Amino acid sequence: MISNEEEIIEEVNVGKPESLPEKFWDEKTQQVRLDSLVKSYAELEKKLSGSMARPKTEEDKINLLGALGRPETAEEYSVNLEHGLFDIDPELNQRLHGLGFTQDQVQAVYDAAAEKLVPIVLDLSAEFQADREVDRLVQEFGGADKWQEVSRQLLAFGQKNLPEDVLDSLSASYDGVMTLFQMMKGQDPSFGTKNSVSGVLDETALKSMMKDPKYWKDKDPAFIAKVTEGFEGIYSN
Repeated sequence: MISNEEEIIEEVNVGKPESLPEKFWDEKTQQVRLDSLVKSYAELEKKLSGSMARPKTEEDKINLLGALGRPETAEEYSVNLEHGLFDIDPELNQRLHGLGFTQDQVQAVYDAAAEKLVPIVLDLSAEFQADREVDRLVQEFGGADKWQEVSRQLLAFGQKNLPEDVLDSLSASYDGVMTLFQMMKGQDPSFGTKNSVSGVLDETALKSMMKDPKYWKDKDPAFIAKVTEGFEGIYSN
């Protein structure tokens, strides 16, 4: 007489059901892998129970957005603006709040704006400052035509007598250009005890510094700046 258990085994051993995935079938024993099937079902049930249901009402939507990190009102967004480039825009915050932006997302919007604006602001500031410096030089030398001729002479003089780094640094400001002009005119200051006591490097010391590997090889910014300042100190009015 065949027991109920034997009957079940016999029914199971008839072959793999077509709808059963391969991972749940033991080809060797010709039986269903019940442990794998139960485990997979438990994981699926856990995943489905943890998923968030789509909001059906406006209240459900508000609760969902709150759970994700959106404050109750746009005024509650806390934005870090340490860069000081611009202030919080209440109208923009209101629009972002209406779109469901979270605290982190709003901060990301402001950070992206600063990241794009910083280079633009710095470039505009540099261009504005450069224009002001040129205007001063044009006025100093008696007009645009005269300044154009002087600037050509200064460039030729600097390229012939100065390292590129020093020339670039002197050419970047009104004071630097005037220093270069004094050098070109050959108005050498008096050297000696007075300069040494005041801490101003004389021309011999500066030329010696320019031979230092930190200047011509390593291109140490601080060292180069010291040489440039030395020339400005010697040849400025």
